[in-house]
Amino acid sequence: MTRTNLVALKELAKNRPYRFDLDLSDQTADMARLLGIPAVAKPRFQGELRPRGKADWHLDGKIGATATMSCVVTGDPVQVRIDDVVSRTYTKALSNIEYDVGETEMPEDDTVEALPDVLDLNAVFTEALSLALPDYVRKDGATLEQSVFTAPGIDPLTDEKMNPFSGLAALKDKLGSAKDQD
Repeated sequence: MTRTNLVALKELAKNRPYRFDLDLSDQTADMARLLGIPAVAKPRFQGELRPRGKADWHLDGKIGATATMSCVVTGDPVQVRIDDVVSRTYTKALSNIEYDVGETEMPEDDTVEALPDVLDLNAVFTEALSLALPDYVRKDGATLEQSVFTAPGIDPLTDEKMNPFSGLAALKDKLGSAKDQD
């Protein structure tokens, strides 16, 4: 098993997999800053690169980390455990394509990438972690309370009043009370 983050793919043996097991704890501050979150702890990336054909490589791996994120309701720190799989194929066929700066069509398979000279496993880990992080985390028990602000003497506009069926409910009540009076 290796502990290096940079892998020169051209220097790897073409007849066997290249296994790696990385403890990226020394890079947590940079990862957190790059991801825009308060902290990352216990980052680990393990897997293997397998040769495919004459020049291509396939990566299968597992990432694990504990991310500290901010609750969307309270702003308090929330610990989120991430354990996910990573699968990428690096192909020489995409390395020779010239991309137009203005517009580029994305390939159907988003796990296929251009073959780099040197694969940065730390960058692969950070990208996979960013994709695995939840968009909105909420602290246990955190609820969003309704606040109503309006000028004195004006009936406040609430979520219930914005419901298109609330007017129908009021009309039904009115019709029901008129019917009872008859």
